[in-house]
Amino acid sequence: QPQLVESGGGLVQPGESLRLSCVVSGTRFSIHTLGWYRQAPEKERELVATATSDGITNYADSVKGRFTISRENPNQNTVVLQMNSLTPEDTAVYYCHGVIWTGTSWSDYWGQGTQVTVSS
Repeated sequence: QPQLVESGGGLVQPGESLRLSCVVSGTRFSIHTLGWYRQAPEKERELVATATSDGITNYADSVKGRFTISRENPNQNTVVLQMNSLTPEDTAVYYCHGVIWTGTSWSDYWGQGTQVTVSS
């Protein structure tokens, strides 16, 4: 069973930066897409950014130009979200998400989430 473990959340002031990292373990199969979603209090979970194994990236309009997603490690089992120029509206729990081959099908997996708080 694949596991996704996030790290890097915390409390920062507006205008500062944070770097989130997510490592996938427990699988020897292909990882097609890794990405980040976020959920603010009393709001729906929303897409932040995704990156496929062939290098295609996708961003929410609200983070374009400020956030950068990248896949790392030779087997691309790590996804990093560099977040710059953070605003209070970026405050949320950030979840790592992966589309991973199980041997018979592609399935969705989620991390436990990491809190990002932007406040002065």
